[in-house]
Amino acid sequence: MRRVARSWLVVLLVILSLLAAACGDDDDSDTKAGGSSTETTAKSGGTDAAGKGKKIGLVYDIGGRGDKSFNDSAAEGLDKAKSDLGIDAKDLSPAAGGENREELLRLVAQSGYQLNFAVGFASTDALKKVAGEFPNLKFAIIDAVVDLPNVASLTFTEEQGSYLVGAAAALKSTSNHIGFIGGVDTDLIKKFEAGYVAGAKKIKPDIKIDVKYITQPPDFSGFNDPAKGKEIGAAMYASGADVVYHAAGGSGTGLFEAAKAASTASAKKWAIGVDGDQHESADPTVRDFILTSMLKKVSVAVYDTIDKFVKDDFKAGNTVYSLKDGGIDYATSGGFVDDIKGQLDDLKKQIIDGTIKVPTTP
Repeated sequence: MRRVARSWLVVLLVILSLLAAACGDDDDSDTKAGGSSTETTAKSGGTDAAGKGKKIGLVYDIGGRGDKSFNDSAAEGLDKAKSDLGIDAKDLSPAAGGENREELLRLVAQSGYQLNFAVGFASTDALKKVAGEFPNLKFAIIDAVVDLPNVASLTFTEEQGSYLVGAAAALKSTSNHIGFIGGVDTDLIKKFEAGYVAGAKKIKPDIKIDVKYITQPPDFSGFNDPAKGKEIGAAMYASGADVVYHAAGGSGTGLFEAAKAASTASAKKWAIGVDGDQHESADPTVRDFILTSMLKKVSVAVYDTIDKFVKDDFKAGNTVYSLKDGGIDYATSGGFVDDIKGQLDDLKKQIIDGTIKVPTTP
């Protein structure tokens, strides 16, 4: 009898341990930091989720997840795909200078991730090389066009949204003097500048516009230098600008601080955000100084591409997101542009129907 009892006890312990292991596998998420990158791995979705078994990798641009701008918009799309589709995802942040982008892309490819994103045009060369080495895997790049049969290119008409926030800046400016801060002096960021200047001059042809870039290529630190963003913003406000738009990624948080510091009870200074709705993502202490944001919905592009991949409908080639399809827009959070929304929406309609042609170069 004692032998039988002991046997049943062993069986019971085995069953309990298996149940505990099964429960532990339902939600496995961990974050690791080490060396020059930050890694986040997560699994979501039910057993019948459409994306179960699909592994998605994503390598951010400089600043990584948490920049409250460009990278966070990509993270939003990835997180939504985890929740909605049940994919298994790994996202990685590069070193401060971005020099290990290729290493991280190769890491997710070698780890068996079937669709891998490179966030940002600075990843172009790395993506080309890695995608060429793994022709049986799928890749996607944001803000660049890579002509390979296994690469989806995801680009945007940034100049269109910048035109609208440029018009907003001119309509709200009482000094007839505004500014633009670019993160890095590249052709892509010049699209933001071109649209912003054109929109402002549509409203006030004689408006003064200060333009300053934080860094020049190959130095891409201008996308993650809040101190420099604050310094340049403060100088523009001191020189008379009362609205400043940034296309500088994580450096924009410094601009918001500069707008708050330069504002007085009788003369408010405004900042304009970029990529995501920065009134919602910024520190609460600076939100009242963010007039609007140019919405570049990287989240939509990331989610759509994953959704197509899950449905076996992945397509190589360039997909352009614009005002017409909702991939580009302007934010209304805070209510600071409510009084001019009708004018902005009229300009938006004219851009969509082709009456207004927005330039892509300054």
